[in-house]
Formats: sequence, C-alpha cells, structure tokens
Amino acid sequence: MRLGRYEGRRGNVQTIRQWIIALLTKEEMSARELSQAIGIREKEVYEHLSHIARSLAAQRKKLIIRPFSCLGCGYVFQDRKRFTRPSRCPHCKGSHVQGATYQVD
Repeated sequence: MRLGRYEGRRGNVQTIRQWIIALLTKEEMSARELSQAIGIREKEVYEHLSHIARSLAAQRKKLIIRPFSCLGCGYVFQDRKRFTRPSRCPHCKGSHVQGATYQVD
C-alpha cells in the first residue's frame, strides 16, 4: 500500500487518503472509479477506505456507503462491515455482485 504524497490537479501536494476524501466530497464514486482516478489498485482503495471512515468520524463527517447488491436476486448487503467486494450472494449463490459506491457527507 502506498502512503506517499501526490501532487493534485491544482499543484498542491496531498496524501492518497486526502485525495480520496476530496474526490468523494465532490461526487459519489465506486472503488474502481477511485482506483482509476488516482492510479492505484482497487484493493488498495479498500484498505484506504477503512482508515478514511475513522478519520472522517473524528472530523464529525461521515462516509456514506451505498452497499453491494446481487444482480441475480437483488439481495442488498446492508449489514456488511467489510469494504471489500463479496465473492458471492448468500441467498442465490450467484457471483454477479454490483459494487458499492462511496461519498463523503
């Protein structure tokens, strides 16, 4: 996992987590969209999201999560605590799962 600093579009230097927070403040995005925008692996985004959720709580902000859902039966992973993508649906056992989206409020 990279924790270095990156230069943002305006020339200011930010950490990856600050950059993710800035992107999520502007619009709702999935982990894949975040990884493409920042240039890191999707797996790394999930690792950063758990830390970001705690940091935002300390700032009295909230990471809003639109949960994963099964494309086969419509099951919504409402009570899922982990940020990583589930491998399959517990109801229909299908593996077609729509990704979660995240936003800072």
